[in-house]
Amino acid sequence: MGLLDMLGSALGQGNADGQPHQTILTAVMELINNQPGGLQGLIQKFEQNGAGGVVQSWISGEANQAVSPETLQNVLGSGALNDLAGKVGVTPEQASALLAQVLPKVVDHATPNGEVPPSGQIDVASVLGSIGQAGGIGALVEGFLSRKNNPASPGDTA
Repeated sequence: MGLLDMLGSALGQGNADGQPHQTILTAVMELINNQPGGLQGLIQKFEQNGAGGVVQSWISGEANQAVSPETLQNVLGSGALNDLAGKVGVTPEQASALLAQVLPKVVDHATPNGEVPPSGQIDVASVLGSIGQAGGIGALVEGFLSRKNNPASPGDTA
């Protein structure tokens, strides 16, 4: 089974009830909330690993900067990625690639008006509702899957 097949399976493509999508979002939000200090602790990890500008873009009203799977590996470590992979049924490398697409959107939706929750804990129900209104998890990973299926041509800047 290839990467796209496994991600499609993990994402539950074609599943009308959206449960696998919610499982992925919930797992990502648990990953955030389980950090020492919650979201604030995650932000500090990004800053300590030279990616503070990236995570700040997700919180600000500006366009979200992309994060690489390698940066996530450096920031979160293999233990957190292994745990996430186990929860969503993919390899740690696939979990890192998926997280690179989903985490910026989750943090963006968890910090309305550019404000990190004082407790550091994100409100799972609120974020799920916000993402649902924005098109759901399918919309979050659609770009990831389409890039894998249709790689950009050398002159493409998108």
